[in-house]
Amino acid sequence: MSKYDDIKYRVYQANMELPRQGVVIYNFGNVSAIEREQGIIAIKPSGVMYDDLKAEDMVILDLTGTVVEGTLRPSSDTKTHLVLYKNFPGIGGVVHTHSTYAVSWAQAARPLPVYGTTHADQTHLDIPCTDFMSDAMIQGDYEEQTGLQIVKAFENLSYEQVEMVLVAGHGPFTWGKTPEKAVFNAVVLEALAHMACLTEQINPKVTRLKESLIQKHYMRKHGPNAYYGQG
Repeated sequence: MSKYDDIKYRVYQANMELPRQGVVIYNFGNVSAIEREQGIIAIKPSGVMYDDLKAEDMVILDLTGTVVEGTLRPSSDTKTHLVLYKNFPGIGGVVHTHSTYAVSWAQAARPLPVYGTTHADQTHLDIPCTDFMSDAMIQGDYEEQTGLQIVKAFENLSYEQVEMVLVAGHGPFTWGKTPEKAVFNAVVLEALAHMACLTEQINPKVTRLKESLIQKHYMRKHGPNAYYGQG
């Protein structure tokens, strides 16, 4: 038994939801969770196939990235997760995937526009795409710089209103108050990216959804007088 068994199991379950939802294959992607009072995170180990993954494989690290418990190397994206936890203090989980349509938008280095009410139900804002990193950033501490590029993309944007981002040339990262919400956001982002791609194929001249309709759908779910769901 370990005092970290609960968070390990929770992060394991969150990781396993990714292949169940079809947003990762083989060993692509990772989920982490933070316990801020304890000052630790739990994260998927690097390169382990989802078919082989076990709860006890989750790696526990402190907030400097030092392994506290675990025999496997943590995800190669660990430093990106740590940067997000440091700069986005309201989040409790982070997800990275290589899901097909979200990656396609990231490779095109384009923000994901609000084309319809499905997107507006999640956020009234476009999903941002980071700038490409300079060669010096790539050759330096690449994973940390990835996190810093995400933080830069949110200089004038609320990470609580938009819980997802596209990293130019790379792929999506999502977060939430819990690891489960971060996984939910990863699945939703892939769906939104897929719909947007099909929308542009059907109508290459499509424009962003009219603002009144965006606000209606966003506010009925997230506004002070929201009436979506069961409260």
